[in-house]
Amino acid sequence: MGRPRTTPASTVPGRAHGQGPLTAAVASGTAELRPDRDRPHAWELLLDGAPQSLVDLADPTHLGFAYQRRIGHLIDLAAPARQPLTALHLGGGALTLARYTAATRPRSRQQVAEIDTELTDLVRTELPLDRGWQIKVRGGDARAVLERTPDDSTDLVVTDVFAGARVPAHCATTEFVRHAARALTGAGHYAANTTDGGALAFARAQAATLLAVFPEVCLIADPAVLRGKRFGNLVLLAAHTPLPLTDLTRRLATDPAQARLLHGRDLTDFTAGAAPVTDAAAVPSPAPPPRAFD
Repeated sequence: MGRPRTTPASTVPGRAHGQGPLTAAVASGTAELRPDRDRPHAWELLLDGAPQSLVDLADPTHLGFAYQRRIGHLIDLAAPARQPLTALHLGGGALTLARYTAATRPRSRQQVAEIDTELTDLVRTELPLDRGWQIKVRGGDARAVLERTPDDSTDLVVTDVFAGARVPAHCATTEFVRHAARALTGAGHYAANTTDGGALAFARAQAATLLAVFPEVCLIADPAVLRGKRFGNLVLLAAHTPLPLTDLTRRLATDPAQARLLHGRDLTDFTAGAAPVTDAAAVPSPAPPPRAFD
């Protein structure tokens, strides 16, 4: 997909690197904005020391985190280039993927559910959105917003919900995923970010959960994460119709970070017999090990 031009340096709005890092108390903990060393208008958002988002105010198409690039590939392939989408983002952070969608697909209509309104206020002040983007950020629990979303109303649902550094239990169940499937259009796409390590019990159960709801599911992760060698992100993609696996694989091969895509028998083998997760038995994702983000 062609990229729009970046903003000239002299007109970039928002916090400047010369102002230095910023730390602020928000409802979910301590938020920190750190200037990126390699990009003069980019900022990393951390919550209680855990990286949450990376935003380049001069180039909203820049996705600095590997998991966000993987979801970005799906956004690129979800419809013909620059065709607007209706999107629901569950979990806001610094709104990186909403910014990406707005920049690459002008006139897209997007809603973001972010429970921490103090964090949203901080982001809007220091890392402002383009006034022309149709992005509405609503304060509220991600699942509650999803449950109120009308049937067949959105082209894209992105779930990137964390309480601290853990996926909340109530946003990792078949009941939750069924609401997402109901909200999607027939040609819509679902993406979920999760984290796990070691034996990957949580990630295997999440794959089984999506397979119980959607006919098409794939998983993307770093090979070292899939081997249980380190803690990291795993991205699950799902749809009612076939996923663009060939194009996804081709794009992943060009990324700086290595990735494997599991689908079909490979994904079924990955689940290792894990059962889909229900509300009655749900648990949050595991806490990151010490120094996981050093």
